[in-house]
Amino acid sequence: MAVDGGKPAGPALTAGEREILRVLGRSEEMDSVSAQILVAIGSGIVEGRLKPGDDLNSVELARRFNSSRTPVREALQTLEREGLVEIAARKRPRVRRLGLTEVREMYELRGELYGLVSRRLVAHSTPGQIEVFHGIQARLEEAAAAGDLERYFWLVVEFRNTEARLAGNETVRNVLDSVGVRTLQLRHLSLSLPGRLDTSADDHRRLVRAYADGEAELAAALTQSIVRRGLAAVERSGWPGSPG
Repeated sequence: MAVDGGKPAGPALTAGEREILRVLGRSEEMDSVSAQILVAIGSGIVEGRLKPGDDLNSVELARRFNSSRTPVREALQTLEREGLVEIAARKRPRVRRLGLTEVREMYELRGELYGLVSRRLVAHSTPGQIEVFHGIQARLEEAAAAGDLERYFWLVVEFRNTEARLAGNETVRNVLDSVGVRTLQLRHLSLSLPGRLDTSADDHRRLVRAYADGEAELAAALTQSIVRRGLAAVERSGWPGSPG
């Protein structure tokens, strides 16, 4: 992503860049060098271009973005607060390693919260609101059939964000965002494994049917199963976080 005099350049924001800005409470406009650095590092971590333990060289980042080290430091500190980066005294910042114990705890929390989201969604949404999931599901199946991991992944994120919005509980939504930014890289990894796109598409198809039928408990059970499948995939992947 090129930078010229601190102004954004290049194509419009990707789905991943928009999501990272959203969960970090930033404007969707790339109106500062710090924001550009933030989404470049954040999307790199989420999409696996930056691995757990990778160094983040502040001097190189400042040179890449034609900036001073101040916006680099601001971006890294934001990512540190969100649990994606670790900054230790007298060491280079690096991509944070999540141990398996922490990963399992976060997935357990997500499963419980999404069960609540599914129940509330069925109770509070109109048939017209539920209809939006049919459109997302159609796009999910197209992406799965094409083997388009990046498109599929960010459509799943859109699906989950739509659920949280329609559930109508802002506290739950904020907690999911807080946990979600740390699990995005794990969710991306889990979907990258062989066969996972087709399995995931099937799971979401059943979930959409449960929403359309007004089956709150079935929807909650299905969504928790989806989260558990994701965790199982991470565990099978040889996740490079520190031992749990």
